[in-house]
Amino acid sequence: MIKYILRRLAQSLIVMLGVSVLAFGVLFLSGDPTYLYVNERASAEAIEQVRHNMGFDRPVYVQYWDFLTKAVRGDFGMSLKYGQPAMQVVLERLPATIELTMIGMFVAVVFAIPVGVIAAAKRNTLLDGGPMLLAMIGQSMPEFWLGLMLILVVGVQHKILPISGRVPILEPLFAGDFATLVGTFPDALRHLILPGVSSGVWSLSRNARLVRSSMLEVLGMDYVTTARAKGVKEQLVVLKHAFKNALIPIVTIVGMEFGFLLSGDIVIENIFAWPGIGRLVVFAINQKDFNVVQASVIVLALLFVGLNLLVDILYTWLDPRIRYS
Repeated sequence: MIKYILRRLAQSLIVMLGVSVLAFGVLFLSGDPTYLYVNERASAEAIEQVRHNMGFDRPVYVQYWDFLTKAVRGDFGMSLKYGQPAMQVVLERLPATIELTMIGMFVAVVFAIPVGVIAAAKRNTLLDGGPMLLAMIGQSMPEFWLGLMLILVVGVQHKILPISGRVPILEPLFAGDFATLVGTFPDALRHLILPGVSSGVWSLSRNARLVRSSMLEVLGMDYVTTARAKGVKEQLVVLKHAFKNALIPIVTIVGMEFGFLLSGDIVIENIFAWPGIGRLVVFAINQKDFNVVQASVIVLALLFVGLNLLVDILYTWLDPRIRYS
């Protein structure tokens, strides 16, 4: 098992090295990055001086090594628009993205698993056809359209829930300010519901169909037939014998989904004016604040790769054969 984990860890480091090359290249998307740091009316001598001071006149491989060594320490320079360290700007937006991700995953997983299991256990009945029809409809709805409809109906017409803004949850939690957390938690949840549902419905629909397909495949296995022939209750056959063996493809897609959501749901964050990393990246690209873009890319890649590594390790618990492969 240790060898398996070390091999996956080595692969993750290679992926992060590749991501660092891409993040470094972001700085050169608009040509010579020197002009990002000088005034439009700067003289040629001033431009050349800035180019030298920033190190842009050095060979590319030297610049990349300097970028890599600083990135390991979390140093991506100063944000051109915020006047703060780029990493600090990104980390300030990270809690908002984590909160939205957790609500989206709650909708996408907590509801999808029982719906998919029941649909598979009750195949070709109303408990199968009804939820799967709704799942197909859910997958057919673009999340931006669903978000706009929720804003229009729930937020504007009936004024049940707020349609924009955020009340922090993680910041007071990390600071140990539990009094503030308890007082603002109900309002914070109210602000999270609409963007969380909009973010999670598409994944809920897909995950429910995936769980059903995976369960149906396992329910047709010989050992499940044997368990039924021995007189094991159907409920135990489904939950004990079939469900655990159907978890590997489910864990795979859930892990990837969590990574994608954590990478910042750009559409939802913009529709609901949610101050997360996805919205920050769009703003930074428009403003050519490439230091923030670089920091965002590295942070999001670390989260995504880390989650996939965790999923790989979880495989060894779900199926011990994997650790020996």
